[in-house]
Amino acid sequence: MSTALPERDGHAAVVTLDRREGPYGEVVLRQRGQDFEIIANGCFLMDTADGRSERLLIQAALDELDRTGAVSASASASAGGPSVLIGGLGVGFSLAYAAAEPRWGRIAVVERETAIIDWHRGGPLGAFSAGALEDTRVEVLHTDLLEYLAAADGERYDALCLDIDNGPDWTVTESNDGLYGADGLAVLWHRLRAGGVLAVWSAQPSSAFEEALRAAGFSDVVTHEIPVSRGVPDVVHLARRAG
Repeated sequence: MSTALPERDGHAAVVTLDRREGPYGEVVLRQRGQDFEIIANGCFLMDTADGRSERLLIQAALDELDRTGAVSASASASAGGPSVLIGGLGVGFSLAYAAAEPRWGRIAVVERETAIIDWHRGGPLGAFSAGALEDTRVEVLHTDLLEYLAAADGERYDALCLDIDNGPDWTVTESNDGLYGADGLAVLWHRLRAGGVLAVWSAQPSSAFEEALRAAGFSDVVTHEIPVSRGVPDVVHLARRAG
């Protein structure tokens, strides 16, 4: 995800490929040169120009699980490997990267926008999810992430990888604000297995979010930075449920 259009594409022709009105507002798919962009309620959300930080979102979570040896034997035996919930299908970079890794046992991706799912299943974004939607380990959950997480009897995961906003300090919709506060972090903590990892994408570092993670009981809180052409690095906030 990003907060501004990449400067190198600033003079390329922009073509609107699809525009939908849904329960959460307007979502638009545009093509700028060779790249595709998703615009939500007039806010630039993400594009296909890069993808390094979206891939790091998945890799950092898996590396942390490997580092701590935290995946329980029962979880690995039942699913063939650790489970991951990806919050946001987007342009498909995170999902495709997860599906290319055979160590993941179950891969669930939550996407609330019908249009985005359609653009992958029968549109130009399918080239970026790279057939991951057909992987037998992958399940697309067509619902709102906050509603899914709040379910009292919800499944627990070894990793939660969230990329639904421009970061904890810049949400796409006002209703997402609560996800990054004390109540939301308590829900995320509960949805992780013991030793599980939370990874949150952001367009910029947030020391306040790091402190909120620690206050919510998460341990091993770190922030990974990915340099980008527009100046401020993208980051992945990483934390672990210790018990």
